[in-house]
Amino acid sequence: MSSHRQIFKSTALIGGTQIINMVIGVLRTKVLAVLLGPAGMGLAGLYMSATALIGSVAGLGINASGVRQIAEAAGTNDQERIARTIVTLHRVSLFSGLLGMILVLALAPILSRTTFGDDKHVYGIALMSLTLLFGGISAGQSALLQGLRRLRDLAASQIVGALFGAVVSVALVWWLRERGIVPYLVAISAFGILLSWWYARKVEMLSVQVSWRETLQESRSLLAMGIAFTVAALIGSGTSYLTRVLVQHQLGMGAVGIYTATWTLSTYYIGFVLSAMGTDFMPRLTASTHDHPVMNRLVNEQTEMGVLIALPGVIATLTLAPWVMNAFYSAAFVEGAGVARWQILGVFLRVVSWPLGYVLVAKGKSLLFTLSELIFGIINVALIFLCMKLWKLEGIGISFALSYLAYTVMMVIVAFRLTGFRWSRVAIKILIPSGLILMAILCCIRFLPDRWSVVIGLSATVLVGAACLMVLQKLLGIDLITKIRGKFTPSDS
Repeated sequence: MSSHRQIFKSTALIGGTQIINMVIGVLRTKVLAVLLGPAGMGLAGLYMSATALIGSVAGLGINASGVRQIAEAAGTNDQERIARTIVTLHRVSLFSGLLGMILVLALAPILSRTTFGDDKHVYGIALMSLTLLFGGISAGQSALLQGLRRLRDLAASQIVGALFGAVVSVALVWWLRERGIVPYLVAISAFGILLSWWYARKVEMLSVQVSWRETLQESRSLLAMGIAFTVAALIGSGTSYLTRVLVQHQLGMGAVGIYTATWTLSTYYIGFVLSAMGTDFMPRLTASTHDHPVMNRLVNEQTEMGVLIALPGVIATLTLAPWVMNAFYSAAFVEGAGVARWQILGVFLRVVSWPLGYVLVAKGKSLLFTLSELIFGIINVALIFLCMKLWKLEGIGISFALSYLAYTVMMVIVAFRLTGFRWSRVAIKILIPSGLILMAILCCIRFLPDRWSVVIGLSATVLVGAACLMVLQKLLGIDLITKIRGKFTPSDS
C-alpha cells in the first residue's frame, strides 16, 4: 500500500507545527530583546552555551536512538517487548538527565570562569543543571511519542510548550529583568517535561517487571545508536567550526557573516520537509527494518514526495536570491546571492539523500552511520578549502553542493549494499527532470541578463509548481485544490 498520503499529512502537520513555533519564538525573542537589551540577550546565550556541550554529550543521543528502539519494538506488535523497551527508555533517559546535571554541578566553577571570566555566575550555572535533568527526561518521553508515531500529541506538546514557555519567560524577565534569565530558562525546560509527560501518559502498555540487569542488557543497542548520534553531532559541530575558521582565514570575517546568512536562508524553506522525515519517516522505516522491499518502497516514496514539495521553492529561491538576501538581511549581503544559490542546490540534494541515510539508522548500523558522517565531514572541509582557492566567496556554496552530491552517491551505494535499493521508475521520472530544470535555471542565471533570468525563473516556478501539484494529486489520489477550498468554504447547513 502506498504511503504517499501519510507522508503528505505528516509533512503538513510537522511543517505547520514548525511555523507556529517559529512565530511564537520570534515574538518571544522580540519582547525579551526589548526588556533585556543586547547585553541581557548575550548573557542568556552564554548561560545556554555553557551547558550545551555537556548536554549534547550526556544526552547520549536518546532523543534519536530512543525513537528507533520504540519504532522497532512497535513493528513487532509484541506488547511485552514494547513495554520493556518503554521502561528501558524511561530509565536511560533519567540516567542521562542525572548525568548531565551532576556534570554541570561539578564543573560549575570551571564553566563560570571559562565562560564569564569570574566566579559570580557559579550559582546560575548550577541552577541551569536542572535544564539538563528536565531535558533528558523530556527527550525520552518525546521519543516515545515519536516512535509510536503519535504525531498529533507530539505536535500539541511542542506548540503548547512553546506558548507557555513564551508567557512564563516574558513574565519572569519583566518582573526580575536580568535576574530572571536563569529562572526562565529552567521554567521552559520544566514546561517541556510536564507537557511531554502529559501526552506520554496516554500511551497504554502492559505492566511488566524489568530488573536493572535486564535494563542494562536492553539498553546496549539503545546506547550504541545513541552514542553514534552523539559522535555524528560532534562531527557536524566540528565541521561547522572548521568551515567558519577556514572562511575567516581565507576570506575574512565578512565572508563568515555571509556564509552564516546564506546557510540560514537556504535551509529555511526546506527545513519542514527534512523535519518531517526525521519525525515520521524514520519510525515507519524502522518498523519495516526486516522487510527490505518495504523499506525500499518507503525510501522511494519519501524521496518522490520530498522532491515534489521542495522543487518549486528551490527554483524560486534560485531565481530571487539577491532580492531575498536584501529583504531578509540588507544590501551588504547581496554579494552572497551566488553562495545561496549553490547552497540551495546542496539542500535540494539533502532532500534526495536523507531518506537513504535513514536506512542506516533503521538497520541499527551505528558504526557505519558514524563512519559515513565522518567521511562526509572530511569531504566537506576538503572541498571548502579547495573551492575557496578556486572560486573565492562563491566557492563556499559550490563546495556545499559538491559535498552533498558526493554524499548522495555514497548513500545510494550503501543502501544498495544493505537492502538492494534502487530508484523506482516514478522516482527516476521525478529526479531526472528536476535535476535538468535546476541546471537550466542555473545556466540562465549565469549567462543571461538579470531581467531575462528572472522572467524565465519565475515562469519556471509557476509551471513546475503546477506540474508538481498535478503529480502530487495523482500520487495522493485526491484533488488538493478542491479539498483546500472546502476547508475555507462555509457549509450550507
